[in-house]
Amino acid sequence: MPPTVLEDARVLWDFHQIHDDPRTTDVAIALGSHDIGVADHAAELFHAGRFPLIVFTGANAPTTMKDFPRGEAVQFAERAEELGVPRSAILVEPRARNTGQNITYSRQLLADQKISVVSGTLICRPYQQRRAYATAQKEWPDLDIVCSARTQELEPYIASIGSEKRVLDMLVGDTQRLWVYAEKGFAAPQDVDERTRAAYARLVAAGYTSRLVAGPV
Repeated sequence: MPPTVLEDARVLWDFHQIHDDPRTTDVAIALGSHDIGVADHAAELFHAGRFPLIVFTGANAPTTMKDFPRGEAVQFAERAEELGVPRSAILVEPRARNTGQNITYSRQLLADQKISVVSGTLICRPYQQRRAYATAQKEWPDLDIVCSARTQELEPYIASIGSEKRVLDMLVGDTQRLWVYAEKGFAAPQDVDERTRAAYARLVAAGYTSRLVAGPV
């Protein structure tokens, strides 16, 4: 009996997780997206003493304009303040429109502020971790990176976002971007095992394709 759609989605979900050991870093870089839980997680780690400063980065994408009309970074920062993070511990980078720009614009903002960092906690939605890490390896190779995201299973995450189709489309899109962006020089190559590739191919065949980009499918 072939795997169900959700079984295949769980394979991709698990593959994208990076279970770095928690440790303190100089800064957090929290990537904007449709998932406000990134801001919640950044605030939680700040209060745990994991870093003294958070850079929230992100403008808008077609998928986030409705939810965050003032911009992802702006509204994520507001959420963190609501959760008790002082404004003095927050920087807002409001221009980035993709993951590469999230990294490079955050790096430039810190340099402009004359803030020197050698280590950073990269915070993003759970299934973006591997691609965000690959991008940071390429765009900021000398930064000592720790990846972090909310610990959550796929089904509760879908419930928190409110749309299975939206989450699975984006999960499939993030998987394809691993090899497409590596080939374009936007990210460091990542090994994708055959089980993950097979699950990805079945989800593409099932129609979860709205977030695919031009390039090898």
